[in-house]
Amino acid sequence: MKIYDGKYILIGLLVFVGVITFPIWFNLGKAAPPPEPKLDTPVIMQMAQKQCVLPREEMRTGHMQILNDWRTQVVRNGKRMYVAADGKTYEMSLQNECMRCHSNKTQFCDQCHTYAGLKLDSTPYCWTCHVPPKETK
Repeated sequence: MKIYDGKYILIGLLVFVGVITFPIWFNLGKAAPPPEPKLDTPVIMQMAQKQCVLPREEMRTGHMQILNDWRTQVVRNGKRMYVAADGKTYEMSLQNECMRCHSNKTQFCDQCHTYAGLKLDSTPYCWTCHVPPKETK
């Protein structure tokens, strides 16, 4: 059996494999450094004990679940206060509690969301009901 134009088919396959695998070998060993969220807001700098509602690692991995749970508790159950494991109480409010300390949305929220690969032109649904904080440059 003779394959006509076999060399062109082989060249075409090599070009196809090269184009398909280009992103893999082009970015090999070039991982983006993880972001360092800015915690130098005026409210945080004035705090004697810099502590969030939950430990840092829990907040990094589960903040959306916490916000969803808070929303459910406030909207459906009318519960507005959260008692942390250390006994301290917090208001279950994105704007009044979270954004009071983390007022630098572009350097705090957006930086990590971009690194995690969330769509750049989509807005997290937090801001469909809440007003994004006004930031000063």
